[in-house]
Amino acid sequence: MTNISPALSDTDMALSRQVEDLLVARNLRGMKDVQPALLPGYYARASRLIDQARGTVLIGTGFPVLDTFETDGPVGAIALYNVIKHLGAKPVLVCGAPLSQALAEDYEVFEIAVDALANRQSEAAAALQTLQPELIISIERPGLSEQGGYFNMRGEDISPRCASFDEFLSQASCPTIAIGDGGNEIGMGNIKQAIEQLDITPAATTCDELLIADVSNWAAHGVIALLSHWHQQDLFALTDPLSVLKYISARGSVDGVTRENTLTEDSLPSTAGDQLVEQLKAVIQLN
Repeated sequence: MTNISPALSDTDMALSRQVEDLLVARNLRGMKDVQPALLPGYYARASRLIDQARGTVLIGTGFPVLDTFETDGPVGAIALYNVIKHLGAKPVLVCGAPLSQALAEDYEVFEIAVDALANRQSEAAAALQTLQPELIISIERPGLSEQGGYFNMRGEDISPRCASFDEFLSQASCPTIAIGDGGNEIGMGNIKQAIEQLDITPAATTCDELLIADVSNWAAHGVIALLSHWHQQDLFALTDPLSVLKYISARGSVDGVTRENTLTEDSLPSTAGDQLVEQLKAVIQLN
């Protein structure tokens, strides 16, 4: 952790608080309950770090479900990828197979090994040396528990199907941002005591700025809203979540809750995310 915290104006803080409350309003998996454990302004601070980046930005994503990957995570990661590229930085999606293979034809991808817990430190060290990131973002990636394994929302040990991204954040010499919606994702170690109340095996990995949301993909919307406000342009126009859902669905994604190949995010229809975007646009007064 680098402990880099951009200073916020009163306006930025007020907007961030509104975004933060919107993102956990449904309280699907207890994120509203743990929100008080976070220092307010976390969305604006993270968004400032993204806005300031001009070098390589690593975006780790991909949560394994059965033998494939879930829709939550990649959709938000691709949205951030498009916006970060537009703003002048160099995004790279970091993920394991089969997601890495599904995305490699259309995006800059760095593949990390699956079922390689024993080699995670050396893999991350070599990758960081090669990639030299200016910022690292994790969105809906499994986080190592204190026991040393990866567990899904059902409490199942999914370690053999996981690639390990934790050490990228732990070893980083640049700022790190992590996004999660349930307590078992990278970054949740920041609020260790708060997530102990949740019915999951919590993750222990920490980060500089933790963003929580009812659906991790939606956290990307919150970031894009603030960036749109600062740049006075509709950056939502750079990504179409439904099109991305269709894109990854054609490549084998499943809903993380239902485990079915549907155009949904954590069992919610894409229209739920669309409604949230409209609410965020209203907050930042984007017409």
